[in-house]
Amino acid sequence: MTKSLGIKLAKVIAVFSVFIFSILMLKTISQYTSLDKTVGFLAFKQLVVNNPYWMAFFYIHIFSITLCLLAGLTQFSPQFLRENRRLHKIIGRIYVYNILIINVPACFVLGLFSNGGLIGITGFLIQDILWAYFTVVAILSIKKGNIFQHKNYMILSYAVTTTAITFRIIKNLFYNEKHHDYELFYGMNVWLALIINLLIAYYFLRKKRSSIVEKKHL
Repeated sequence: MTKSLGIKLAKVIAVFSVFIFSILMLKTISQYTSLDKTVGFLAFKQLVVNNPYWMAFFYIHIFSITLCLLAGLTQFSPQFLRENRRLHKIIGRIYVYNILIINVPACFVLGLFSNGGLIGITGFLIQDILWAYFTVVAILSIKKGNIFQHKNYMILSYAVTTTAITFRIIKNLFYNEKHHDYELFYGMNVWLALIINLLIAYYFLRKKRSSIVEKKHL
């Protein structure tokens, strides 16, 4: 009972945190509506800001990723799923199409020109591959009627989705331009955000599995 309560509390905290940081990301993203090529992140990408293809993928990514974050939030509430099955499917499709059709291709191109040198580039490309893999397996699982596996892989998919939030939290908390090399810090941060999120996802999956086993023995 205590474990179950702990899991529920952790989920509530996680959902609330993602919601708050998604709103904060909207504020950050709003600066790019001016199409100014020197604002925010673009100030560090002056070598590619005149490439129309890179810029197109950049704007596609930043203006769609928050929708992806918010759409994913609704998918992990058992009560929401029970009471809104049709809406769950609609939002789920929005989430999946957003990732596979829009963001995976966009992030692949952006990853090739990532900050952080080879460390950052490989980190982003592996994130992108895992993002696509987890999402596709989640889709195939539900088509086969395997709800348990579908939920597990959706959690893993969303863990990769929210690396954008973890990345910014780490950067805002620990980056100091006087003491850190920007390129190295950026590249390491890409990997750190991915590892942290996958470990958190693994924690939830393990707790959920333990909870199911306990219920079977009651």
